[in-house]
Amino acid sequence: MDAFFASVEQKDTPEFRGKPLIVGGNPQSRGVVAACSYEARRFGIHSAMACAKAVKLCPEAIFVRPRMERYKQISRKIMGIFRQYTDLVEPLSLDEAFLDVTVNHKDNPSATILATLICRQIHSELKLTASAGVSFNKFLAKIGSDLNKPDGVSTIRPDEGVEFLSTLPIGKFFGVGKVTEKKMRRLGIRSGLDLRRFGRERLIFHFGKSGSFLFNIVQGIDNRPVQPHRVRKSIGNETTLKKDSDDMGLIKGILSELCCRIEQSLVKLQTGGYTVTLKVRYSDFSTITRSRTLRTPIYSSADILFQIPSLLNSTEAGRRKVRLLGISISNLTTDKKSPIQLLLPFPGVAEQPATFKPESQAEVVTTS
Repeated sequence: MDAFFASVEQKDTPEFRGKPLIVGGNPQSRGVVAACSYEARRFGIHSAMACAKAVKLCPEAIFVRPRMERYKQISRKIMGIFRQYTDLVEPLSLDEAFLDVTVNHKDNPSATILATLICRQIHSELKLTASAGVSFNKFLAKIGSDLNKPDGVSTIRPDEGVEFLSTLPIGKFFGVGKVTEKKMRRLGIRSGLDLRRFGRERLIFHFGKSGSFLFNIVQGIDNRPVQPHRVRKSIGNETTLKKDSDDMGLIKGILSELCCRIEQSLVKLQTGGYTVTLKVRYSDFSTITRSRTLRTPIYSSADILFQIPSLLNSTEAGRRKVRLLGISISNLTTDKKSPIQLLLPFPGVAEQPATFKPESQAEVVTTS
């Protein structure tokens, strides 16, 4: 979907149409941009940018808070349209999915025609625009979906894949983040052609297991199937503090609150996990994670909270100011069980409710 959250807001509120619109927190707060319209993007605004910076780039921008239930409602309709064409639909998020149309409900042999029909139907029924990437594997289809936005369809054919990837800047490779891109550039890898010349063994040496994946995809090899039923890998919650802080009392209180939120998700899904991960982002935006994998799964906030002090001690929180905190549980168990709710205070923190309260939905991000 094109600028999904912002487009839904413009669809529902006609006076927002054609104007720079930002879905996120209050520009006077610590919130970030969750999404923005194409009119706002012309000012250099993008998702994950601080709202305070966004308003400086575009003082006339309109700010609205996210309405997740509305976006989910629209998302269900979009996924319903996808399933009119194929049962092989693998959602990536509320507004994006992989579709395998090798065999499809329309008996149409052209994936490009089907993609065009899907986009037209979304626009006709929902008054929203979508863009599609069509190719012979998931990696190229994903890249293609960004080539002709908004409201466009891009096709990368089997005989075009390798040449296309050779000229593609390394930062455009799906899954290559800013940190990896910087490392690649230091190694002289600036394009897909450079990546292919590097060779499998050298890529594995520098990038571990992902090196083998990178080597394959730049050859046009990606055999991952479209999986209609994706297995959830983690449950987590994170928040941006209203103000950078080195106050350990405040930090521990926030972490206690995050543990309670995760327990609520564990209860809902009736599951637990073996690995606890703490995420800390410092005031300079550098981010670190610390993890611990246990022999038995944990199910409650008390279990999670018991692991946090040692993980927290391995960070510089308290010595450096913290901007964001997050906790996640991964290696989820298939042996579903309802957590025993034994809420305990963080060691060293008085037994009282945390005073932490997020300023807006945009500042509380649940990851999975």
